Amino acid sequence: MKINPYLIFNGDCKDAFTFYAQALQGKLEVMTTFGDTPARDHTPAQFHSLIIHTRLEVGDQALMGSDTTPDRATDGFQGFSVALQVNSIAEAERVFAALAAKGTIQMPLEQTFWAVRFGMLTDHFGVSWMVNCEQEG
Repeated sequence: MKINPYLIFNGDCKDAFTFYAQALQGKLEVMTTFGDTPARDHTPAQFHSLIIHTRLEVGDQALMGSDTTPDRATDGFQGFSVALQVNSIAEAERVFAALAAKGTIQMPLEQTFWAVRFGMLTDHFGVSWMVNCEQEG
């Protein structure tokens, strides 16, 4: 069994996952629009370019997401963080800096009593992240 975060965006899923693919050095396995599926027949034409499903592979893990249609808009991302466990200080610093670009840092990446590096941020799409490196790999 695996648990995969699934993020729901209000129209910027494509931009977010393109950014995450670069920041996390992952591979976009799929990015399908409403217009590319049978949902096309049940969705107004102005929503056909929205993402109905995407999957980003990062190592043996996946982050998934989609857009919602404006009639089902979300109130943003609240009450959770996507937690990343990395294997080196260098990787922690690279990932943290990439995700924090244009975002907001809640806790700088620094040594804590449980980790050689830990930091928290909200990216410019509003998703909260925790980057954790427990020990130098």
